[in-house]
Amino acid sequence: MTTRETLLEELTWRGLLYQQTEGLGVHLAGRIVTAYCGFDPTAPSLHIGNIVPTMLLVHLARAGHKAIALVGAGTAMIGDPSGKSEERPLASADEITVNAGRIHGQLSRLFASANTNGVTLVNNADWLLKVGAVEFMRDVGKHFSVNYMLAKDSVQSRIETGISYTEFSYLLLQAYDYLQLFTKYGCTLQVGGSDQWGNITAGMELVRRSAGGEAHVLTAPLITTASGKKFGKTEAGAVWLDPSMTSPYQFYQFWINAEDADVGRYLRMFTFMSRAEIEALEAAHAKAPHERVAQRTLATAMTTLLHGADAARVAAEVSRVIFDKKIDVGAIADDVYATLAAEIPSVRYAKAAELSVLDVLETAFELSRSAGRKLVQQGGVSVNGEKLSADSLMVPRDKAVRGRWFLVRKGGRDIALADVG
Repeated sequence: MTTRETLLEELTWRGLLYQQTEGLGVHLAGRIVTAYCGFDPTAPSLHIGNIVPTMLLVHLARAGHKAIALVGAGTAMIGDPSGKSEERPLASADEITVNAGRIHGQLSRLFASANTNGVTLVNNADWLLKVGAVEFMRDVGKHFSVNYMLAKDSVQSRIETGISYTEFSYLLLQAYDYLQLFTKYGCTLQVGGSDQWGNITAGMELVRRSAGGEAHVLTAPLITTASGKKFGKTEAGAVWLDPSMTSPYQFYQFWINAEDADVGRYLRMFTFMSRAEIEALEAAHAKAPHERVAQRTLATAMTTLLHGADAARVAAEVSRVIFDKKIDVGAIADDVYATLAAEIPSVRYAKAAELSVLDVLETAFELSRSAGRKLVQQGGVSVNGEKLSADSLMVPRDKAVRGRWFLVRKGGRDIALADVG
């Protein structure tokens, strides 16, 4: 485990440190610090972009510090203007409450998987929904000039297009969170993404001005890929941590598809592997990038961290089945076949005595029966690893794996699954 004395150096090497307040290194040395990170519950799940600042909090917890994960069900009813060109639509209170519970569950599992002593889960609705308007203006608003608030990037970027008083006040509400956590938990460090610097430093100032306390800020960089794309975005959209929104296999595939220029950086940022282990992987990858050993290690580590070892094993096997034409279909476990059925074109013919190859080609690949027959005749179809002869349009049930599964390949790249169980 990283020692507290070298924590900032470790974060710098891992590419996780972007900004820090003066004196933070001294503040962290030789004491247990309580730190927090805030999460927006306007969506029902975190996405992998949220992992970047979360890793700051996780590393602090692994170094022996105390971690607080704040879900902003209160501030979500206002809306953070940061990074937005226009007013965001407001979610309902019930929706935000449900989302907050789901996100807290994700964070709790992540911290447990990362071998920390756990994380304290809080919700700012517990205090923001109780504070009175006049009380808030007297106790918080008096510490900030309008000029100070106008100078913040989140406000400046919206001056031309317009910003409501609702979103303008967001800065003060988040600052109040820091003060509440300082008062209740002795929290003296907030971490977040670099786009939150203005909001977080406002909270730091409120702690100093209102309570006379020492407070600090630590931010992580916003990540883009080597090709300039936004990290965590795919053609299908965001990569979510909720397995019902992004399956563990799809999650695994995101990391497998990391660009060669990015994989070493991602290993440092998102895994807990040592410097020696990562440098050895980078060296192996440089010698044989086509083997993608670094990407496979990254994908396994991240899927294990977020979804567990069993999910990572199944995801890796599913990936191998799809891309390895020579795999032994009889050695594939039933849970892998079940996952395949959800990830690739699949059909089910319950208790069928034999498999109609033309039916599978038509249903799974939308081939006409004449086109399917022609493809079989040309030797372009295999079932359970065996290429079909020109007239083999029916396959008996006893050829199915464990009397149930048929893996059908069309050409070199397309694959479908038939279940006759």
